Amino acid sequence: MKTGLVLEGGGMRGLFTAGILDVWMERGLTFDGAVGVSAGACFGCNYMSGQIGRGIRYNVKYAGDWHYKGFRSLLLTGDIFGADFCYRKLPTELDIFDEEAFAANPMEFYAVATDAKKGIPVYKKLKDGGEADMLFVRASASLPLVSRVVPYGKRGLLDGGITDSIPLKFMEGRGYERNVVVLTQPEGYVKEKTKLVPAAKVLLRKYPKMVDCMANRHIMYNNQTAYVQARKEQGKAFVIAPLEALHIANLEAKEEELRRVYDAGRAAAERSWDDLLAFLANGKE
Repeated sequence: MKTGLVLEGGGMRGLFTAGILDVWMERGLTFDGAVGVSAGACFGCNYMSGQIGRGIRYNVKYAGDWHYKGFRSLLLTGDIFGADFCYRKLPTELDIFDEEAFAANPMEFYAVATDAKKGIPVYKKLKDGGEADMLFVRASASLPLVSRVVPYGKRGLLDGGITDSIPLKFMEGRGYERNVVVLTQPEGYVKEKTKLVPAAKVLLRKYPKMVDCMANRHIMYNNQTAYVQARKEQGKAFVIAPLEALHIANLEAKEEELRRVYDAGRAAAERSWDDLLAFLANGKE
């Protein structure tokens, strides 16, 4: 029975995921396959390359740098998270991303983006952590309204969380029967309808189906969390989530706040460790 890992996004809430993944790497835990959305894809890349501590390290070091993120980046580049800095300079010059280790990892790793024209999720199996993979990861994490649409082949892509926030069904459809789901909101969280639809109608007027997806995202998301809970009750999914809302802004630059969320993830991984191993072991019986 194949084991899968599902990594929700959530901007800087993704540091919760980074903390979990670091504990797992320290303890040698692996999966047959994984899928990451937005921040989940970004931090999942470090899990794929086996680089313990990289996610929290570069966030602490560069969180206050406008080239990394901020309204200055948005005004000057069109992306609130600087595309060139995040997906070229950072991984190739400042905190080297281990493409060789990424490519050598036998785990299948998928990322999710959204086709802005069609308003549908797009999935890509990442292969080597190279330029094409990083472009797709960038698309997966490109938040609507504060990011440019990312050209990828014949598509224009944006944030995968808009159309498939928690892709558990995707993993099950790929043959992963026993899945671990990492959420960045507490269990029981209910998403409300976004208030950004009027702005989206203006800024994304060329992409009306993307606007529709944003308007209905709360319905999709709440249906997905209900499905995750049902699979958990059926013994098919193991869920790790914050005990309470993480309350961290996407532009947060204070080291103590970044480490608070990261440490919450580490604590969750340690707290759930024995139950997680039992869940995975039961799948092998």
